[in-house]
Amino acid sequence: MTIDLRSDTVTRPTPEMLKCMFNAKVGDDVFKEDPTVNELEAKAAGIFGMEAGLYCPSGTMTNQIAIKMHTQPGEELLCDVTAHVYNFEGGGIAFTSGVQPKLIPGDRGRYTAKQLADCLHPDADWLPRTTLAVVENTSNKGGGSYSKLENIKEIANVCQANKIKLHMDGARIFNALVETNESPKDYGKICDSISICLSKGLGAPVGSLLLGKKEFIANARRIRKLLGGGMRQAGYLAAAGIYALDNHVTRLKDDHKRAKHLGSLLTGKSYIENVLPVDTNIVIFTLSDKMPSAKFVAELAKENIMVSLMGTQMVRMVTHLDFTDEMLETTEKILKKI
Repeated sequence: MTIDLRSDTVTRPTPEMLKCMFNAKVGDDVFKEDPTVNELEAKAAGIFGMEAGLYCPSGTMTNQIAIKMHTQPGEELLCDVTAHVYNFEGGGIAFTSGVQPKLIPGDRGRYTAKQLADCLHPDADWLPRTTLAVVENTSNKGGGSYSKLENIKEIANVCQANKIKLHMDGARIFNALVETNESPKDYGKICDSISICLSKGLGAPVGSLLLGKKEFIANARRIRKLLGGGMRQAGYLAAAGIYALDNHVTRLKDDHKRAKHLGSLLTGKSYIENVLPVDTNIVIFTLSDKMPSAKFVAELAKENIMVSLMGTQMVRMVTHLDFTDEMLETTEKILKKI
């Protein structure tokens, strides 16, 4: 038995999800003729109370399309220093949009409205114009930390007062929502665009959605096409997304429960320096100097347990749909033996 804790992207479709995929009605999505894609886009937009949605192959694409749509070359966007759009999207901010990122040192991936306001430039010809703020919920490098609606509202107020657009990288937004019990529609009211991922905790094999106003999404389709994201009979994949939204949201709490148990197991171990607070399904911890990360990863690999590195001596474990209680028990035994 292989236990893969590298990411929640490693899941495979459930039998019920596969059945929906095989039975999907499809057409050519570039012609807007795939009924299942159209249904998924409308469904996701409706969940967040937004006007329209756009189905894309990846969250990187939805985020980078949003940045391209909200900015012009030479302008500036603000995001946390740990933000996925800055750290893990291949330099797309520079490559696709020609925009300069300004990084905010937040708390585990979350910055405040005051920090945002303090970063704004005065109006001067020699300073870049800030036109976009990006928030990430939950924060990947923040160890799955989540923001609450009141905090995002305060950020949105600063954005509105300064004519700045607000994009939410909500790749794991449902992980946040099952913890806060907040309404996704409230986020749709304050964000200019939202990206949600279907292939992480929700367990679909492929796809993310960009949500926004109708005109915004219509123009975003053009950017998706030029980036190579125009798909044809994508309804087979979109059907998995519909199934995931209908069946895999509330069960995210199971992932959180297992992640918190892992965090408790790791806390206090002699070979671990510290463990970030575990809020959702991501566990990030730093190994002590006496336990080189390569050795730790190799020790787990011998037992068919896979983890990922987030930097020097920093390790990440992510729980997901395919990580069971039996696997948790096995992992616990192995960790206690190290």
